Amino acid sequence: MDSASASVLGAALEIGVVSFLVGSIPFGLIVGRVFFKSDIRASGSGNIGAANALRSYGKGGGAAVLLLDALKGFVAAAFVARWLLGPADADLAAFSAFAGFAAVLGHCYAPWLNFKGGKGVATWLGVVAAMSWPVALAFVAIWLIAVLPTRWASLGSLAATALSAAGLWFVTRDGPVALWSAAAAAVIFWKHRENIGRLAGGRENKIGFGKTSRA
Repeated sequence: MDSASASVLGAALEIGVVSFLVGSIPFGLIVGRVFFKSDIRASGSGNIGAANALRSYGKGGGAAVLLLDALKGFVAAAFVARWLLGPADADLAAFSAFAGFAAVLGHCYAPWLNFKGGKGVATWLGVVAAMSWPVALAFVAIWLIAVLPTRWASLGSLAATALSAAGLWFVTRDGPVALWSAAAAAVIFWKHRENIGRLAGGRENKIGFGKTSRA
């Protein structure tokens, strides 16, 4: 391995580790404990993400967790890769997508929570916003189009995730971006596997504030 390849590999390792740790910050748990004096894991679905925060803490708590979880993905994709990437000729878009994937992975499998976590959608939205604001707007539009008539938040999340991953490839035409975007989408779909089963059977829960519904 020549020195340039070793430099790129070293940068990738650093980017992956730092982005994973950024993504693993459990803002849902932090917001619950600091502002609502409760453990979000003991409420609703037990998930630490924005949907369960909305259900457990209302619009303010849900919005706070959504924005903070999205910020993790944005920081990883917009700043971590640029900060740690040494080689001037490296593919910044590809490393940004890799950083975003690592942040999603950290959110979904946080080591501080016994490698449990959320489902990665808000964090992925932050990644998309960092890489292409038009694709991020499309993400939000797709989510609304899917959710408003059905009230199935999971359906909107899955549709927006899949189409935004494809959208990033479309705007960048970068193979590694497509690879890491697909990998992030695969993690999100895996975390939604129970939701997918309920959607297929017509048993998925509607979005709302009910304490017994699942996210």
